[in-house]
Amino acid sequence: MTDLIERATGITDDRTQDKGEGKGDGASAPAALTPFVAPLTVPPVLRPARADVRHETEIALRPTWVRMHPQLPPTLMWGYDGHVPGPTIEVRRGQRVRIAWTNRIPKDAEYPVTSVEVPARAPGTPPATTEPGRAGVEPNKDVAALPAWSVTHLHGAQTGGGNDGWADNAVGFGDAQLSEYPNDHQAVQWWYHDHAMNITRWNVMTGLFGTYLVRDDEEDALHLPGGDREIPLLLADRNLDTDEDGRLNGRLLHKTVIVQQSNPETGKPVSIPFTGPYTTVNGRIWPYADVDAAWYRFRLVNASNARIYDLVLVDEDGTPVPGVVHQIGSDGGLLPRPVPVDFDDTLPTLTAAPAERFDLLVDFRAWAGRTLRLVNKGPNRPAGVPDPEGDVRYPEVLEFRVRETCEPDTFELPEVLSGSFRRLTHDLPHGHRLIVLTPPATKGAGGHPEIWEMTEVTDPSGLRLPADGVIQVTGPDGTTKTYRRTARTFNDGLGFTVAEGSYEQWSFLNLAPIVHPMHIHLADFQLLGRDAYDVSGFDPAVGGTRTPIRHDAGRPVPLAPNERGHKDVFRVPGDQMLRVIGRFDGAYGRFMYHCHLLEHEDMGMMRPFVVMPPEALAFDHGGAHGGHGEGHTG
Repeated sequence: MTDLIERATGITDDRTQDKGEGKGDGASAPAALTPFVAPLTVPPVLRPARADVRHETEIALRPTWVRMHPQLPPTLMWGYDGHVPGPTIEVRRGQRVRIAWTNRIPKDAEYPVTSVEVPARAPGTPPATTEPGRAGVEPNKDVAALPAWSVTHLHGAQTGGGNDGWADNAVGFGDAQLSEYPNDHQAVQWWYHDHAMNITRWNVMTGLFGTYLVRDDEEDALHLPGGDREIPLLLADRNLDTDEDGRLNGRLLHKTVIVQQSNPETGKPVSIPFTGPYTTVNGRIWPYADVDAAWYRFRLVNASNARIYDLVLVDEDGTPVPGVVHQIGSDGGLLPRPVPVDFDDTLPTLTAAPAERFDLLVDFRAWAGRTLRLVNKGPNRPAGVPDPEGDVRYPEVLEFRVRETCEPDTFELPEVLSGSFRRLTHDLPHGHRLIVLTPPATKGAGGHPEIWEMTEVTDPSGLRLPADGVIQVTGPDGTTKTYRRTARTFNDGLGFTVAEGSYEQWSFLNLAPIVHPMHIHLADFQLLGRDAYDVSGFDPAVGGTRTPIRHDAGRPVPLAPNERGHKDVFRVPGDQMLRVIGRFDGAYGRFMYHCHLLEHEDMGMMRPFVVMPPEALAFDHGGAHGGHGEGHTG
């Protein structure tokens, strides 16, 4: 570690804690774990000492042993600088940082994840994913044989394509990925994680993720809670294997459910994305946090493969607690004003899809001597009640134990957070893109959902409909437009070339009853609106529409109050079109956009795009440049 980065003092080193507990302790841990018996750990903090980019900072990927719960033996994982999660990197706006993400995981290192696919169960019974253990299924030998091959993506960062963590550019033992981050961005929480082609779902599960904070003067002027009262919370669900006696052995288990034993197009089984029964916070299962009767700032990120959390803060009786939680920021930085999270009809839960971030202020002042719990609400039960049928076997997430505080906290919640925030509107000059998210059973998809890039057909009179890859959409104004598919897999030809500095509206139309959290690299976006659509006209067997997909004016879908800020991850539910607008500025190169359900990303639900200077784009050989009429969806 060079002098560019210094470690903050007063932070618990989780490696020391794990070694002190002993690698052999708890080898016969029971399958039932007791919640809230271990303290919340906080990752160490790395701060740049100066902005001289001539010195590189090494952050090494290393094997490590993590005690996920006191009743478990240590778990083999991979961590940045040997920590799970990795160190919190903290920089000032405009402070350039170069990091050498160096792979120090030996070539012959054991891969830390066991992967199995198990058969689906009868409807109405708890899914197999809610239970630990392999259920007698032999592990996937190809996963066990994976090498330590990794590339790090700083999620949310505005940096050149060569620094972004392109999925194919992963490195092996002894090699380093050199990335430079300008950090010329408003105060924000980004996060970094593995992005290796085809195997991201397993590499992230090993522990390769961490958080990254950018500070600026506007944030400083708010005098928000800091120091020990600003805490990152990285949530990730996990499953664990069991020994021959059915007792948890601490081994990471990637257990997915087969929904099609043999796909007719590929001959291979088709499984759904991973969700596990145990929630970890900062790498520990169901920890507790001792807090003062004061304001706290929590920087929350959902680092799960695919689980979407519906979080609720409840008291000792399991009753939701209003007036305590306020969201002040999202993926791209501060919201214009605080949003109360009262767990009412406006925001019944704090819904967090994979890779979404939430900057939260929590007011514990009225709760001295009391206990509050953060829980994950299942779809069929009240908050805090197990819902195995809804894939929430254990709702516990984190317990807050509120101490008496001698000195009163004088912090006051600001009415306005960001005077620099500007709302983007459709009136800005911008290009249009239409992206269709298809059902898994669509012709040619091999049982997996896909991203289809679409181009409008100006004269559809010569088409014989229905046709594979052709979709008709009737918009809010009653006009029907016809689109043809131009790409569907990651390795199809480049489709989108964007002029640096330009605004674009991207519309995601989801034809399947699956929520896809879509992530676009490089740019911040704002949500323009959500619209319900009747998608019954799409025929998966044909791969196109028999009758147009129609806007459903009878089902208005208002934007949630906490999704009106800058975002780079957007939840797209089924039967919906989500419209977002953003500016592609600050960098050039080849980037990716994809579904952030990591299993979908690895199965090909990812596409490239290129950003180049508009002067160079004038000499381009052709392609989809996003003119206003192209893919126009309102």
